[in-house]
Amino acid sequence: MALQDKYINPFTDYGFKKLFGTEINKDLLIDFLNQVLPERHHIQDLSYTPTEQLGASEVDRKAIFDLYCTSPSGERFIVEIQKAKQNYFKDRSVYYSTFPIQEQAKKGDWDYQLAAVYTIGILDFVFDDGRHKEQVRHEVKLKDQHCQVFYDKLTFIYLEMPNFKKAESELETDFDKWMYVLRHLPYLQNRPAALQERVFQKLFEAAEIARFDAEEKARYEESLKYYRDLKNVVDTSFEEGKEEGKAEEKVEVILKSHEAGLDVETISKITGKSIEEIRKVIDEAER
Repeated sequence: MALQDKYINPFTDYGFKKLFGTEINKDLLIDFLNQVLPERHHIQDLSYTPTEQLGASEVDRKAIFDLYCTSPSGERFIVEIQKAKQNYFKDRSVYYSTFPIQEQAKKGDWDYQLAAVYTIGILDFVFDDGRHKEQVRHEVKLKDQHCQVFYDKLTFIYLEMPNFKKAESELETDFDKWMYVLRHLPYLQNRPAALQERVFQKLFEAAEIARFDAEEKARYEESLKYYRDLKNVVDTSFEEGKEEGKAEEKVEVILKSHEAGLDVETISKITGKSIEEIRKVIDEAER
């Protein structure tokens, strides 16, 4: 597969980690987070925490999110890209948020005071409920029956990227600029005139495929193929499921995902089916 794009796709696993998951590009992640987070939790620095340290079981540790970071004052940040719709996406998001909460537990006499935890999801799809069709940023907190915030240290922020539709000439804020570059980066041939800040200069330099060595290009190609296969399988199956509403659709999703080369753990996340059920479907189809 020949790479025709000038810049990497940030929704690929490799592309996302290249831009935001390395110490040399940590300032890109900090700048991005400060456009997304509430002002009171803007950060000057952060450290990357190995995700394999989280989770009570081996299964948990294998299914961890993309980036996990901690600020000097203790706030925890989960940062995830979501390439396609998944069954029980919200359940999964809430489940993952419990890991950095439990991690803060201290042995001995502890008063249970916790640092804030943020889960930030960059979504390459929109929520099915469609209640806020034009809204890009969603901030979710734990509230009581009067819609008053009951607990302000657990926050979920979701960015529905397909809802961001501003043209370059309409970009007003730094948040707008980040949303624009994340949505359009793989389709650009040159750095837009509206994105002249130093942070975007660094981002475009880090994203330029021509700067990659042979190994980096190969890893990106593999990640890009996985992204395209996953998007094709999942988007098609969800559309078919909406139109037909048949139970057989999940079987079709499993088989299409398997044919596309996705592993059973990924198929399980997509369909909500157990690994045992997925293997049974695949085995029966191959007899």
